[in-house]
Amino acid sequence: MKVRDVMTPAPIAVDPLSPMEAVARVMRDADVGVVLVADPDRLYGLVTDRDLVVRALASGEDVRHADVGMVCSAHLAVIGPHEGTNAAREAMEKHGVRRLPVVENGDVVGMVSLGDLAAGTEPDSTLGRISSAPPNR
Repeated sequence: MKVRDVMTPAPIAVDPLSPMEAVARVMRDADVGVVLVADPDRLYGLVTDRDLVVRALASGEDVRHADVGMVCSAHLAVIGPHEGTNAAREAMEKHGVRRLPVVENGDVVGMVSLGDLAAGTEPDSTLGRISSAPPNR
């Protein structure tokens, strides 16, 4: 199975100068826990809901005005859509991450998470069932 078969296409991206509070609202409204931090010419990183809490809010940042670029994870491992899901798992393990931007010809075309891999390749596993379940609101 290929990464393109399990990835989430067209991930949400925010500008690195976006205020953290606005990014949190984007995440809430889209019901996602991660967004890319990019401008039209460059992928700067990604930021998770946990990054906003631990790196910003808990350390006293003014999330209404501070830029999301200050707390995004800038050292990204990426994967191509035509690579196998085992390669994605190996990259996640090697880099200690749960999500990988999927890049083709320099453009981000998707995002693959540990949950996506489990739901796509091991649907009967505990993580596969949890990842396939409807959101808990």
